[in-house]
Amino acid sequence: MSAPAEGTRVAERVVAWQATHGRNHLPWQQTRDPYRVWLSEIMLQQTQVSTVLDYYARFLARFPDVSALANAPQDEVMGLWSGLGYYSRARNLHRCAQQVVADHGGMFPRTAEVLATLPGIGRSTAGAIAAFCFSERVPILDANVRRVLTRLLGFDKDMASAANERLLWGMAESLLPTKDLVRAMPRYTQGLMDLGASICTPRAPLCPDCPLMASCKALADGDPERYPVRTRKLVRRSESWQLVILRDGHGRTWLQRRPPTGIWAGMHCVPVFSGEAECAAFVEGLGDPSRYLREELSPFLHVLTHRDLHLHPILISGDFAVDALGDGEWLGPDQWQSVGLPAPIRKLLDATQARLW
Repeated sequence: MSAPAEGTRVAERVVAWQATHGRNHLPWQQTRDPYRVWLSEIMLQQTQVSTVLDYYARFLARFPDVSALANAPQDEVMGLWSGLGYYSRARNLHRCAQQVVADHGGMFPRTAEVLATLPGIGRSTAGAIAAFCFSERVPILDANVRRVLTRLLGFDKDMASAANERLLWGMAESLLPTKDLVRAMPRYTQGLMDLGASICTPRAPLCPDCPLMASCKALADGDPERYPVRTRKLVRRSESWQLVILRDGHGRTWLQRRPPTGIWAGMHCVPVFSGEAECAAFVEGLGDPSRYLREELSPFLHVLTHRDLHLHPILISGDFAVDALGDGEWLGPDQWQSVGLPAPIRKLLDATQARLW
């Protein structure tokens, strides 16, 4: 499979399939502007296309170019991102825009090697931007493409190993279109992504519809779903959090900054406590219970990639001494939209806005 002639045939089939069967209607496919392609690539990391479409349009309406994004307050960026999850992407997006403006004169670098030095841009994302925008002959290995190539090549080495990952990168490079077909790089790269998204799916792949079926070693071996091989499994953990929603007499909510690292890092949030005793001590410090109303709300589960958060909200309305609350600020519903709030917190605040009044 690594022979140049076979690699060329693979590339030609992927390019031809993408032209007639691939996704060719998405807004970021209608441009070679690296800012727009970069924005879409970051948003699409571990997020469905259908979800990204609205966010992508809203971001471009507010930040039409990299300078506009770089000059925006981080809170506004986080506010627009709220609901997309994986909030470190938004922080890195902002940092990357600032670095492109400061170090590159507002122009994205034209090579994958330099693009990969920017915040939040790994090797695969750098390769996608370089291939789509500048037709650079470089491979990508996002989750979809990794699945396509490990099945095509029958690559059964453990992908939990960095050495095996590097080996697959080398094999991916050997399959790239030849230099005389370098103008096909955007379609080839998109074709591999599309195959992984629509044909070579994790479960029940549609092998009869795949243009690479005749060359696929995993299909020949009769078990495509065992690829890619990864022995190190994600360890999930459960945590129980107490959430205290404080409302003053003006309908405002007390919000604090989350720590700079960890879940919802740097975002605005209601006070969070990991234990009932800690939460009870905070509530006791609010003063005379007769000065406020308290309601225990229904607990709910919020699922993250690596964590199950069991959230237990308490809604308290009344008059509170600010010195008992710690660092934070009172914000009304009109202000929630302009700050970065985790999606479950925003929904909780919206749902409870009329409660107790």
